[in-house]
Amino acid sequence: MQSRANELPVRTIIRVVAIVVLAAISLYLVYLLRKPIGWVLTATFVAIAVSGPVNRLNQHMRRGFAITIVYLGLVLVPVGLTALVVPPLVTQGTNLAGDLPSYAHDIQDYVNKNERLRKLDDKYDLTGQLQKQANQLPAKIGDAAKVLSDIGLGLVNSVFALVNILILSIFIVAGGRSWTDAALRLRPEAERDRMRRILDSTAAAVGGYVQGALTIAVIAGVQAFIVLEILGVPFAAPLAVLAGLASLIPLVGATAAAIVIGLVTLFNDFPSDTIIWAIWAIVYQQLENNIIQPQVQRRTVQVQPIIVLIAVLFGSTLLGVLGAIVAIPLAASIQILVREWWEWRAEAREAAIIDPAGPQPPGPPGVGGGPDEGPGPGGTILPAT
Repeated sequence: MQSRANELPVRTIIRVVAIVVLAAISLYLVYLLRKPIGWVLTATFVAIAVSGPVNRLNQHMRRGFAITIVYLGLVLVPVGLTALVVPPLVTQGTNLAGDLPSYAHDIQDYVNKNERLRKLDDKYDLTGQLQKQANQLPAKIGDAAKVLSDIGLGLVNSVFALVNILILSIFIVAGGRSWTDAALRLRPEAERDRMRRILDSTAAAVGGYVQGALTIAVIAGVQAFIVLEILGVPFAAPLAVLAGLASLIPLVGATAAAIVIGLVTLFNDFPSDTIIWAIWAIVYQQLENNIIQPQVQRRTVQVQPIIVLIAVLFGSTLLGVLGAIVAIPLAASIQILVREWWEWRAEAREAAIIDPAGPQPPGPPGVGGGPDEGPGPGGTILPAT
């Protein structure tokens, strides 16, 4: 007995050490595989987001054709935006670099006409430094080739990652409900309905949020393009794309884009264009927050504002811009899980109140028929032998 008692602590120590070692190895493997794991998670998010359009098209055609159409649109939209943005950006960027000396001269004339600004300029030589940098900028355009080559290498890596993510998401979408059905078959039958409801609600929340966010982004880009074209601001198309993409970032994206566009208007017709853009940006923000966004997102899961703020802060801290984008649908999914868990607890409490003793074991054979009787086949009462 003494040796047996001495063996137990040793076995416990070995078990604990083994658990710690396995946990450390698992964490290290996750760290090594963080990039493909991130791709898989992103592909799952993309698959959930496009499952809605795929399922709607699948009602009128084969699923393979539906997937092809949706993913062709998913690929052609960025290509079209790139073709829309890059050529005018390069052309107008070159023109801007060539016109900067004249802009600097105009600023210098404006400063000379203002007594207070002229005193500051005499003290700090602001316009002289600005004119010097503007004159040097056209000569430095050739130095941007190295920077562009580095950016091109980064784009190649990003395209490679994007292709892998799209292929993974295509496999996930092609599986349809077979993936979830196979997973649900591993659970007890009593849990399947609730788990299926959780999965369906989560998929609807994520897909609805993504579709709503893209709709709002399109509206933001179109309105920005129209206003900038009316004002005659250069880079109208690239700035409109910037406004649309920035609106995908919760809380701060639209405001940041409005500020950047406002800075560009300084070089067009200051101060009238800047004032008009600032007024319109404030008005549109109110329209988007109070009318457009509630109407677009009315069919998605509503998340409390404090939860949105916390989720965006946590997501942006962990994963940057991507984390801020996926934070709200992730918070909606967690909200669904909490709600279903709360309902399950309520149902369990009600069941305990109705039948506090729980299911009872069957009584002895003589119950209900006297001490010497028991139920026979077919429910008949047979005399005891």
